[in-house]
Amino acid sequence: MTGPFNIGEAASQSGVSAKMVRHYESLGLLPKIGRTASGYRQYTDKEVHTLRFIRRARDLGFSMAEIAELLKLWQDRRRASANVKRIALAHVADLEVRMKEMDAMKRTLERLAECCHGDHRPDCPILDELAD
Repeated sequence: MTGPFNIGEAASQSGVSAKMVRHYESLGLLPKIGRTASGYRQYTDKEVHTLRFIRRARDLGFSMAEIAELLKLWQDRRRASANVKRIALAHVADLEVRMKEMDAMKRTLERLAECCHGDHRPDCPILDELAD
């Protein structure tokens, strides 16, 4: 299927909701979108490709700021791949920190759940921990 696409078709082709398409446009991640005489947005194959790029970057957990930077690099054919790698490795480091934090949360919740009798009594170490 080739464009032009309305927003629903662009959303379907890219795997991004129409609401997020409008959001990405408002953030400036997409260029100004052409409109029909009646004011409906018309997306080209290029914008749909950009939306797929954004979706894949979001799937990998990149922030919107990182995605904006990656988009600029992707569109710059004279880019240095070292800049792309720097962003990716910084994201990997951030993921490692978050994974350690999540593992600590998981262990804490498991310990608290073990201490909770889970019966009809009102005593609950999970709530006690949250209240401290």
